[in-house]
Amino acid sequence: MNGILPLWKERGMTSHDCVFKLRKILKMKKIGHTGTLDPEVDGVLPICLGSATKAVEFMTDMNKAYEGEITVGFSTTTEDAHGEIVEIKKVEAPLSEVVIDEMMTSFEGEITQIPPMYSAVKVNGRKLYEYARSGETVERPTRKAIIYSFQRISEVHYNEENHTVSWRFRVWCGKGTYVRTLAVDLGSKLGFPAHMSQLTRIKSGPFEAKECVTLDEIRQLMEEGQVDTILRPIEMIFTDYPKVDLTEDLWTSVKNGAVLETTEFAEYDMEAVLAFYYEANLVALYEKHPSKDGYLKPRKMFLT
Repeated sequence: MNGILPLWKERGMTSHDCVFKLRKILKMKKIGHTGTLDPEVDGVLPICLGSATKAVEFMTDMNKAYEGEITVGFSTTTEDAHGEIVEIKKVEAPLSEVVIDEMMTSFEGEITQIPPMYSAVKVNGRKLYEYARSGETVERPTRKAIIYSFQRISEVHYNEENHTVSWRFRVWCGKGTYVRTLAVDLGSKLGFPAHMSQLTRIKSGPFEAKECVTLDEIRQLMEEGQVDTILRPIEMIFTDYPKVDLTEDLWTSVKNGAVLETTEFAEYDMEAVLAFYYEANLVALYEKHPSKDGYLKPRKMFLT
């Protein structure tokens, strides 16, 4: 069984839990997920099966979209709704929607983030959440992230009893973005502690929520012998890569992993990774050779 399974990860389980359960349901070992989702975050989690696991490293770099809720008035240790409260500042009056929208827009483009202490980023060989759980502090490295769009998608709700303000948002971002941190940093710009109070991933690369299936639905399809009907081809991950349809002679060289002369591909950008197809199937990715001028070498082979 080879292909990409568009899974809807439900809340309460890790991405690794999903892989573990799928190995039992599908009765196969060669399964890989394409980007960790926190246990309390639900949403789109593409799963690679069989030979498609070779595409995992490319899929983790795909752009993603989320919808969620930001709450302003207090912050937490985990930057989401599941940590301990660390700072409170009452919001005494509703915040201006115009100001909120302006501040959200100001995050669009390239930004710098400091990863949350409760994250898997490694510092000196240890994950940040390991430091956090042991009560240790450590200097966290900054990271660049790309925010393509950050918008409010609901009215702003003012809670007079708790003196908090919350609203729903949608963000479209590049790899490695911490949406929790985006919520915290937005609160800081507004002058208040804040946290991400809810999050759902609605898109990962080309995969959208509407085409995803749950573990229970996969289990049912497996019993009916219909799992193949929901698998997506690996080719859909590489539609933005320059496509090269191989001749019979080139195919003979490529299937043996040969280094190729760039003169065969003069019409293509040699700085790009080229997607090689044979009989409509993706068979390899090739890139400029790092030490031999005028040559291409295999980046990834997808031969089964």
